[in-house]
Amino acid sequence: MSRIGRTLVFPQAPRGQFPIDFYRDELIKHQRCLQRQREYYSELAITSAEAGVRRLMDRLDQVCRRKDADQIMGRLLRQLDVVTGLSAWSDPKKAN
Repeated sequence: MSRIGRTLVFPQAPRGQFPIDFYRDELIKHQRCLQRQREYYSELAITSAEAGVRRLMDRLDQVCRRKDADQIMGRLLRQLDVVTGLSAWSDPKKAN
């Protein structure tokens, strides 16, 4: 399935879960996905992507304090998804 033209929508944090916890969980999922795909990409590509995720994790509390945190994090998670393809892995329509 092509990702062209597909819109990814990331949900709001579930009730009872703080947005920072939700976003941290999402970033950890992307980190794990990068680790699983390590053999398919150059070391430079993986290292760069992992460094970006780590920088975002380090600044997550600052980002989550902003009024537009949901928009910022949604955009960043969509950009990460282009690299990791995580949403395609967890697409319930693809489950057997």
